[in-house]
Amino acid sequence: MPSEPVPGTRAGGVPVRLKGGEPDYVLLGAVLALLAIGTVMVFSASASEALERFQNPYHFFELQLMWAGLGLLAMWFFSRFDYWRWPRWALPLFGAACAGLVAVMVPHVGLDINGARRWIKLGPLVIQPSELGKLALVLLFAWLFARHQDRIGDFWRGVVPHLALAAVPLLLVLAEPDLGTTVAMGGTFLVMLFAAGVRKRHLAGLGLLALPALAWAIFAEGYRRQRIFAFLDPWKDPLGAGFHTIQALLALGSGGLFGVGLGHSLQAFGYLPEDYTDFIFAILGEELGLLGTLTVIVLFMVVAWRGYRLAMRAPDTFSGLLALGLTTMIVLQAAINIGVVTATLPVTGITLPFISYGGSSLVLSLASVGVLLNISRHTG
Repeated sequence: MPSEPVPGTRAGGVPVRLKGGEPDYVLLGAVLALLAIGTVMVFSASASEALERFQNPYHFFELQLMWAGLGLLAMWFFSRFDYWRWPRWALPLFGAACAGLVAVMVPHVGLDINGARRWIKLGPLVIQPSELGKLALVLLFAWLFARHQDRIGDFWRGVVPHLALAAVPLLLVLAEPDLGTTVAMGGTFLVMLFAAGVRKRHLAGLGLLALPALAWAIFAEGYRRQRIFAFLDPWKDPLGAGFHTIQALLALGSGGLFGVGLGHSLQAFGYLPEDYTDFIFAILGEELGLLGTLTVIVLFMVVAWRGYRLAMRAPDTFSGLLALGLTTMIVLQAAINIGVVTATLPVTGITLPFISYGGSSLVLSLASVGVLLNISRHTG
């Protein structure tokens, strides 16, 4: 990414309008392939529960198709809505996201599901403000870091003010509680801060400070402590804290190389909780086998390759940081989800982008891809 203004930018790396070209069709193809796989897997993983609860095996599948349609419209819109207009929306969007994160804590406004308050019900729709918070965080700090490049090397003038501002949505998401999303957002912020030019010793110091903060966040809550101990030895509590991990591993192991076939999962019949949301990767592994899971991983690697390539070739600092942040958010969330399902990381509630069932997550993930495609149209 350019560290100085380039042709087509104003001072500080803030963009002006450039003539658009063709979008990145490789990135688009990888995302559409993930979306297609996810839509099929949502139906396969949710059919039994949908039949039991709603007497309609297509209930969650139909909703997923609706959200996918809205997400594709959002992707198309943001691929055409020139990214150079985005800075003016950075602060209002960030404020709206923070307001939504506060609203989930208000009784009769936020929904309490399994002890977590992460959702707001608006008529027939249920939205998750933290998903908007991800996009708002990346947009705001892409804009701020582009404007304040001369300050980033100064700890007190450049790092501390930005860190304090980022802490607002991070602490609100952590209070929901949602540690997985907090880690994804915090990790993305640090990657953007590094790319913006922060001094290595300052970044190392932040990392050292983050470790005790993360330890406190984990051990301050009893259920998180149980998840850590279950991660170390899930078979010590096979019917309690280790249940998710064991059932996920059984699903992955049962799939072998080619899988048991679509619709033939045993774990999807009430054995594996969150089988069409947080743990859908395990059902995918059971039904499509190692080849299916590797296909998904390779597709996410393609998204990472094209996204980071785009960030490096972007015509201005703002769009480079924006592409970097959006790509990191998607890839880091995917890595955390897959790490949880494969028992590489402790269990935390975070969905697999484009694959898991969900409304807000799917729509805003596809909208983020639309922004990336928009930037690619202005990149040589």
